[in-house]
Amino acid sequence: MALIILRIVFLAVATGVGLWIISPESQTLSKLFQDPIKEYPGAVFVGVILVALAAIGVDVAVRRKRLDTISAVYFGLIVGLFLAFVARLAMTPLPIEPRFRDAVQLVLATVLCYLCISLLLQTKNDFRFIIPYVEFSKEVKGLKPCILDTSVVIDGRIADVVETGALDGQLIMPRFVLNELQAVADSSDRTRRSRGRRGLDILNRLRADKDIDLQIFERDLPELENQPVDMKLVLLAKHLDGKVITNDYNLNKVARLHGVGVINLNDLANALKPVFLPGERLEVRIVKPGEEPGQGVGYLDDGTMVVVEGGREHIHSTVKVAVTSVLQTSAGRMIFGKYDASTTPA
Repeated sequence: MALIILRIVFLAVATGVGLWIISPESQTLSKLFQDPIKEYPGAVFVGVILVALAAIGVDVAVRRKRLDTISAVYFGLIVGLFLAFVARLAMTPLPIEPRFRDAVQLVLATVLCYLCISLLLQTKNDFRFIIPYVEFSKEVKGLKPCILDTSVVIDGRIADVVETGALDGQLIMPRFVLNELQAVADSSDRTRRSRGRRGLDILNRLRADKDIDLQIFERDLPELENQPVDMKLVLLAKHLDGKVITNDYNLNKVARLHGVGVINLNDLANALKPVFLPGERLEVRIVKPGEEPGQGVGYLDDGTMVVVEGGREHIHSTVKVAVTSVLQTSAGRMIFGKYDASTTPA
C-alpha cells in the first residue's frame, strides 16, 4: 500500500513538473528549449509523463533489489565525485585554460566514479554498506550465509529443505566447489558422472527459484591458495562469518575444530524422524525376514528400520507393532518391537 501511494504521489508530482515546464511563466530553462516547448507543449507534457511511467515500470520490473549493490553505487558516486572535485582544486593554480580544465574534470569524474563503483561492487562481500553508515560484515546481526559443500549438492535434499523455508539465509556456492562439481560431472566413471550431473541439476533448480538467494562466490582469497577443498570451505566460512552445509563427516569435524558452524543434513534428517517410546504402537509392512528366528523387518516412510519379533510369518503384510526399544546408531535409528496380534489390521 505504501508503494502504491508513493507511485501515485510521484505521478502527481511529475504531472505538476510537466505543467510547470510548458507554462508561460517558466523562464528557468535554456533559450535553446523555449521555442520547441512553446510550439509543442502537449508533446513535452506527454513526454514528461511517459518518463515517469517508465521509471515506475523499471521499479516494478526489478523486484529483487539488493541493498548492498545500491549502496555500493551510491558510495561509489559520492567518492568518485569528491575525488574529481579534489582534482579540480589541485588544477586551479595551474595555468590551464578553463575549457580544457572543465574537460579534464569531466573525464576524471567519469573514470573515478566508474573505478569506485567497480571496486565497491567487487568487494561487497568484505564490507556491507548500509545507508546512512557503513557496517562491517562480521558485525551483522541476524541470519548468516550458508556455504554449500559438494556432497550436499550432489545429495539433492538441500533443495527440498530450502524450498520449505527452513533456511532463510543466503546460500553461497564457491567457485572452487562448482569446479569440483563440474569435474565430477565430466568424470569417465558412469556413476560419478551421474552424481555430478544431478548436483548441477540441483543448482539450476535453486537458481531458478526466485525466493532462494543463491550466489556464486567468484573471488579467490589469498588465504585459500594451495589449500584442499575442505579447508577452503572452512576458511571461506570464517571469512564470511557463515556456516557450512555438508554431509561429509570429516568436514563436519574439521569445521567444528575451527569454530565454524555446521549444518549436517544427515543429523537434520535424524532429528526430524518421529520419536517412539517403549509401549507405543505403530503400523509397519514386513518386507523381509530378520537375522534371528521369527524376526521380520519393515521400514517406516522415512527409512527407519523396524525389527519385529514374531513378524517373520507376516512378510508382505501390514501389522501392528508394540515398540520395545529404540537404538540410535551412526547409520540411523532402529526400532525394535513385538508383533501385536490383537490389533493387527485386517
